Amino acid sequence: MDDLVIARSMFGTTMGFHIIFATLGVGIPLMILVAEIMFQRTNDLDYSVMAKRWTKAFAVLLGVGIPTGTIAGVQLSLLWPGFMEVIGRVMALPFQIEIYAFFVEALFMSIYVYAANRIAPWMRIVSLVLVAIGGLASAVLITNVHAFEGTPAGFEIINGKITNVDPWKAFFNPSFFVTAGHVALSAYVVGSFTIATVSAFKMLRSSFGSRVYSFHSKSLMICLLVGGVFSFLTAINGHESAQKLHEYQPEKLAAAEGLFETQTHAPLAIGGFTDPITQEVKWGIEVPWALSFLAGNSFDTEVIGLNDFPEEYWPPLFVHTLFNAMVGIGSLLILLSLVAYVWNKLLKKERFPKWLMWAFVAGGPLSILAIEFGWIFACTGRQPWTIYRILSTEDSVTTSGNLGTLFILFVSVYAILAVSVLLVLLYYFRRNPPEKDIHKAESKQKDIPLST
Repeated sequence: MDDLVIARSMFGTTMGFHIIFATLGVGIPLMILVAEIMFQRTNDLDYSVMAKRWTKAFAVLLGVGIPTGTIAGVQLSLLWPGFMEVIGRVMALPFQIEIYAFFVEALFMSIYVYAANRIAPWMRIVSLVLVAIGGLASAVLITNVHAFEGTPAGFEIINGKITNVDPWKAFFNPSFFVTAGHVALSAYVVGSFTIATVSAFKMLRSSFGSRVYSFHSKSLMICLLVGGVFSFLTAINGHESAQKLHEYQPEKLAAAEGLFETQTHAPLAIGGFTDPITQEVKWGIEVPWALSFLAGNSFDTEVIGLNDFPEEYWPPLFVHTLFNAMVGIGSLLILLSLVAYVWNKLLKKERFPKWLMWAFVAGGPLSILAIEFGWIFACTGRQPWTIYRILSTEDSVTTSGNLGTLFILFVSVYAILAVSVLLVLLYYFRRNPPEKDIHKAESKQKDIPLST
C-alpha cells in the first residue's frame, strides 16, 4: 500500500473506533436525563437506579472516548498537514469552542455524580441537561469541520493563498444545521437502542414477573420510545441531507444511488450493487421517480448523473451499498419501535415474544453499525477531495513515509482499549447486579448515591 492509502486507513480506523464512544457519549446522557425525570415525576426508585447505573457505564465509556479523541486530533496534524493548514486559518473556531463544551459536560457530570443527593431535585435535572448539552455541543462542533469539508465557505484561494477569511461564515457553512441535526438525532438513537439491547438481553435471562424482569422491562420501554421517536426524526433529517447533496455535492448523491445518466423522474435504487461497466445497479429494486422527489420534492427534479463528471471525480461506487445499509438499519429500528408500541400499548400484551426480544437485542449493535456505515459513506463519498473541489486528499496528506508500522501500533492500541473497556464493564456490573442496587434503594427508601 502507498502512504496515502495507509494514512487514510489509519485515520479511518481511528475515527471508526472513536465514533462509537463519541456517539454513546452524546446518546447516553439523554437517557440518564430521561430516567432522572421519570424518577422525579413518579418517585419510582427503579428509574433512579437506572440513571445511576447508566451514569457509571457512561463514565467508563467517556474514559475511552477522551484518549481516542485526542489520538484523532494528533493524527489530523501528523497525517494531513495540507488540510490542517486550511483548517487552522479558516475553521479553527469549532475546535476552540469545543474545549468549553467539554468543560461544561465534565463539570456538571461531576456535580451530578458527587452531589446529587445533596442538591434539590430541579438542580439535578439542570445538571443533567447541561451534561447533555455539553456532550452534544462537543460532537456538533467537531463534526462541523466535516460539514465544512463538504460545503466549504468563508474563504477564497487566490494565487495559491488563502484570503478573505470569514470564520463565522465558515462555521455556519451551508450544511452545518443539517449535519448537526443528523449527528444529534443519530446519537440519541444509538444511545437508546444500546441500552435497550442490554435490557432485552437481561429480560431473556430473567424469570417473567420477577423484580429484575420488571426493572429491565421499564428500561426497555423508555428506550424503545425514545429510540423510535429519534429514529423517525433521523429519517426526516436524512431527507434534508439528500437535498443538500443534490444542491452541493451532486456526484455523491449520484454515486449513492448508482445513477449514471442525468434525468428527471429519476428512480431510487434499493439494494443491489453498482456495476461501472454496465452502468447500472444490479439486483436492486427501483422505485420509479422517487429519487427526483427525494432530491427536490418534485418528480420533475433533474438529478445529475455520474457521467456528467470526469471519472476521476467519481466517489467509490461501493458507497451505494453503505448508503443502503445505513438507511435499511434506520428503517428497521423505526419498525421495531412501532411493533413494540402496538404490542404493548394497543394490544395490551405484557410479554414480548422471544423472537421480538432477540430483535431488540440486535437493535443496539445494528444502530452502531449504521453509524459506522454512515460515517464511512460521508467521508468516502467526498473523495477524491478532502475539502470539496478545493483541496484533494492526495495534496493534503503528509509526505512522511514508513506509516505502516505506526498503523499496526495504533490498531494494537485500539484492540487493547476495546478489550479493556468490555472487561471493566463486565466486571463492574457482574459485581453490582441491578437487584443489589434495587435492594439498596428500597431498603433506604431513597435513591442511592452515585459516589458509593
